[in-house]
Amino acid sequence: MIIIICIMLIGNTCFAQKPIDFGFKAGLSIPNLTSGTKDNPISSGYYSRLDADAAVHAEFHLSKRFSIQPQLEYSSQGGKKDGVQAFAVPSEMLSQFPTGEVPEYLYASYKSEAKINYQLLPVLVKYRFVNRENWGAYAAAGPFVSLLLSAKNITKGSSNIYLDEQQSQPLTSEPQSFDNNENIRKDLHPFNTGISGHLGICYKLPKGSLFIEGGGNYGFVDIQKDKTNGSNKTGAAVIDLGYQFSF
Repeated sequence: MIIIICIMLIGNTCFAQKPIDFGFKAGLSIPNLTSGTKDNPISSGYYSRLDADAAVHAEFHLSKRFSIQPQLEYSSQGGKKDGVQAFAVPSEMLSQFPTGEVPEYLYASYKSEAKINYQLLPVLVKYRFVNRENWGAYAAAGPFVSLLLSAKNITKGSSNIYLDEQQSQPLTSEPQSFDNNENIRKDLHPFNTGISGHLGICYKLPKGSLFIEGGGNYGFVDIQKDKTNGSNKTGAAVIDLGYQFSF
């Protein structure tokens, strides 16, 4: 919050003769985790989940068509898996294997969801390619830095445990519970950086405007500190509805 206040104060000084708009928006984040190591079954195989996205922003106008827009954004990230999954051999099961013969992975069928939430600070360059009296259309893009707020891996279901992905070599004779809610924040890098952007349409009102935006963000940093379980990058498609007013 201190960073965005500083940007707003600097912008107010630099663009004192230009209008400044403030806005807020909220909507849907559709994130997924992309794997940088396709041969690692732990970090691959994710698909999109649904969660919240929300932001406040200040828009500093440079001209009728160009502006700079820093924003403070709550961004839900992560992904889901369902079905047969690989996992590292738990410490309590190591004694079941002869020394030097511990398998790299075990397999079971259950549901898992990585819920990873960030505070993003994008600084966007905004261009209005349609600027009519009552409505407009625009595009915005720019870099962001982000702070990790929370990270959990939630698993549900029960399954026998197998030595192979084809589930032909059972290791247990009865289903084992996979119900767990694990805090994994300490396993992830606290900061990220990447690129964010969106397309938007606004309808102008006497004292502001309503707008709807569709876009996304993508992080450049592999989020895991330890590469034993592979590496993933965050990213999300975003749809937001908001209101903006002039100051």
